[in-house]
Amino acid sequence: MTRSTLDDDQRALVDALSRATAPTSNARGLYIHGPAGRGKSWVANAFFESLPTTRKTRVHFHGFLDALHRSIHDRRLRQDRDEADAVTQAIDDVTGRSRVLFFDEFHVHDSGDARLLTRLLEHVFRQEITVIATSNYAPDDLLPNPIWHHLFEPGIALIHAHMDTFELDGPTDYRTLAHDHSSGFASGSWTTSAALPDAREATVARVRDREFPVLAARPDELWISFAQLCETPTSTIEYLEWAQSFPRWVITDIPAFADADAQAQQRFINAVDVLVDADVPVTFVSPSGLDAFLAGTTERPDAFRMASRLQLLRR
Repeated sequence: MTRSTLDDDQRALVDALSRATAPTSNARGLYIHGPAGRGKSWVANAFFESLPTTRKTRVHFHGFLDALHRSIHDRRLRQDRDEADAVTQAIDDVTGRSRVLFFDEFHVHDSGDARLLTRLLEHVFRQEITVIATSNYAPDDLLPNPIWHHLFEPGIALIHAHMDTFELDGPTDYRTLAHDHSSGFASGSWTTSAALPDAREATVARVRDREFPVLAARPDELWISFAQLCETPTSTIEYLEWAQSFPRWVITDIPAFADADAQAQQRFINAVDVLVDADVPVTFVSPSGLDAFLAGTTERPDAFRMASRLQLLRR
């Protein structure tokens, strides 16, 4: 990435990131928000990689929460710690000796996550760790459900107290433009037909102590139906594990988005989040073309981010 490849708003973001990570005693973190596809993660990732220090950590929302929950659980089992102490130690496990923490895709929809993320913010700001965050939500819009919003108000106050905000809201969703489809998630496709594996390949994929039926689990490829992925009690724990274990996925029998129930919709959104972050090529197989599928996504929180990311695919 060079400054000549950026639009004016993205160049201004690079300047803001430089100020946020400057080696001064009064440097503040930076909370970057705006619509999907404007380049928030792309710019912040490139800037983070260029920082001349090893004391830096990048986390993605889903992977971070999974690592944090596992560390809390393990510490409580092994060391007989109370929950508050286990949480503090678990946050230290994730952040380590970092002086810069980059939190990609920061969002809050769950009341339990709200409490945990508030604890995280309290801890990292107490340790004077510089936090860079990207989000589709302005700080005051986090945990948007009015019933639960008050639970994250302390976290929002911490963001305002310790971070500057930068809105990247240009008119172009860059994922809708032409893309290099040679590798990663963008080399995947959305198609209306595919030859399915032989029924004899049906098996189970194991994650920790749980088993999940799948169409096929080849050494280099996971075949799984939408029903197996999203209509059973799977979670981001499984998606993260499978994204590491299988370098390519095929998801079959994807219904129109509006025809899936709310839980299945959210699981599909979360799976796309994980697969994009892991840069896994995926073939999505659906009777509906991509445009028809996306026409039913307007009512679901976070579906706008999924819709933008699916534009990366070959059709």
